[in-house]
Amino acid sequence: MAVTRGLLVVMAVLEAATGVALLILPVFVVSLLLGESLDTAGGLAVARIAGAALLSLGLTCWLTRHDGKTGAGRGVVVAMLAYNVMVIAVLAHAGLGLGMSGIGLWPAAGAHMVLASWCLASLRSRN
Repeated sequence: MAVTRGLLVVMAVLEAATGVALLILPVFVVSLLLGESLDTAGGLAVARIAGAALLSLGLTCWLTRHDGKTGAGRGVVVAMLAYNVMVIAVLAHAGLGLGMSGIGLWPAAGAHMVLASWCLASLRSRN
């Protein structure tokens, strides 16, 4: 399905790019996103692990981009819907609950909201 293929390609590119950025420049990405620094070696390691996970999600989306009509394609879209909803919650809590204010915080939350909506639309279009 074209809607799912486009969605998976967009998510593949965005998540892989963010993953690579977190692997290479974790301090910059965290500062941009949350307006906070990574003060410990542990925080740096966890940021890089998150980068590896995002790169893996991007790869998964890319490899299943032609599988929109299969159970595998649907499973990836469901998983990415869950991921995007959780990221929205974490970013909203960071901004509203913890007072973090990186320049990229709300644009990132908005982007994840768009992606979550697109996932829902893609899942509904196959019913």
